[in-house]
Amino acid sequence: MNDLREYESRLEAEGYKLIGGTDEVGRGPLVGPVVAACCVLGPDFKLDGLTDSKKLTEKKRNIYAEYIKEHAIAYGIGIVSPEEIDKINILEASRKAMMIAIAEVRKKVKMDYVLSDAMKIDIDIPVLPIIKGDAKSINIAAASVIAKVTRDAMMYELDKKYPEYGFSSHKGYPTKKHLEAIAKYGIFDGYRLTYGPVKEILERK
Repeated sequence: MNDLREYESRLEAEGYKLIGGTDEVGRGPLVGPVVAACCVLGPDFKLDGLTDSKKLTEKKRNIYAEYIKEHAIAYGIGIVSPEEIDKINILEASRKAMMIAIAEVRKKVKMDYVLSDAMKIDIDIPVLPIIKGDAKSINIAAASVIAKVTRDAMMYELDKKYPEYGFSSHKGYPTKKHLEAIAKYGIFDGYRLTYGPVKEILERK
């Protein structure tokens, strides 16, 4: 079993006390924001089965997200709009969402180190980007769960408004069903206009 506290334990041994983990979700969808979260969990935090949010069932993610929010020392959420994604590109938007989430946490606690899911972030405390960090660090895994549940909730709201697009099933990702829906019904405010499939629809119109 992968030790999800390996990075945290090493940093705690070096004297770091409040270690955060940050991750983002929603780089691939054609619609909606990119959402990041940052989590600070204490050394005693335990949640059996916690891992990268994509490997958990939706039901489990929802239960875990509530538990994490209740038992974390602090957490923050960062949201960057589709308009901003079009302006600065998805990589920079993902970085910005993480920085917002980190800033939210730092309003609450004096975080002294951040582990990020593969993202270089330039702030005034040390940041260690870890490839596939959501499967290697407990704080990043927790952040991935909160980010995913937060963004999915937004997609359910969008689904109520535009049921014909099927957002509750594909969450805005470019599935066959979603591409058929935008070909049939067009696009509305909230789509990422710089994304290929959306651009194609616009050019055809």
